[in-house]
Amino acid sequence: MITHRMARRPESWTVLKSGLKHQWLVPFRAFEWLWEWIAYGLSRWSFLEVLEYLGSFSVLVGVIFYFSESGDRVKQRHYQAWQVINTAQGKGGSGGRIEALQELNEDKVPLVGVDVSSAFLQGVHLGHANLLRADMNAADLRGSDFSSANLTFADLHDANFRGARLEKAFLANASLKDADMVGSDLAGADLTQADLSGADLRSANLSQVNWKQIRSIQSANVAGVKGAPEGFIQWALANGAVQNTQSDE
Repeated sequence: MITHRMARRPESWTVLKSGLKHQWLVPFRAFEWLWEWIAYGLSRWSFLEVLEYLGSFSVLVGVIFYFSESGDRVKQRHYQAWQVINTAQGKGGSGGRIEALQELNEDKVPLVGVDVSSAFLQGVHLGHANLLRADMNAADLRGSDFSSANLTFADLHDANFRGARLEKAFLANASLKDADMVGSDLAGADLTQADLSGADLRSANLSQVNWKQIRSIQSANVAGVKGAPEGFIQWALANGAVQNTQSDE
């Protein structure tokens, strides 16, 4: 809040000088007295008051423009994130893709058809992400979070999901062929028409999974799976799955 205060008119030099007890103080008091007159004169200058108001007004205009352009800044941020992802397509390593994917997902941007094949995305958090038809084949996704994510028709073959969270994930028609799912949490996941042939499901949590319409489980390793629905193990073994407890490490 602007408060313009009129400076008090300084006393005359004669009065001030007569009140000084020591002569050596005269130069210092004279210097201060000069600035008192300057302050007094400027306080009566309306132009300076106008400049003060204009300064506050410019701040207000800046705030208005900042919020009015927030949408453009968000679009620019999304564009840069997509640029990071697309530039690194087909390459190993992270290349900033973990942060870019998470940022887009946090802003609820659909990641439909994103290609991060062979990427190092260990520990990425993409819960509730829309990854319809995403290509993540051979990606390192250990310890990642895809809980409640839409991975329908996603290409996940040869991907490493060790210790990953896939609770309630939609994996309908997804390819999990030869995927490493050791210790992953698939509780409540939808595996309708999913291809699990050759997948390593050792110690995976399969409680409440939708499994009865799995397309293929040929050669999948179901040793030590946890919470398997009634009838799943028998069905899996009858359709070509194996129970190999020996570690591959």
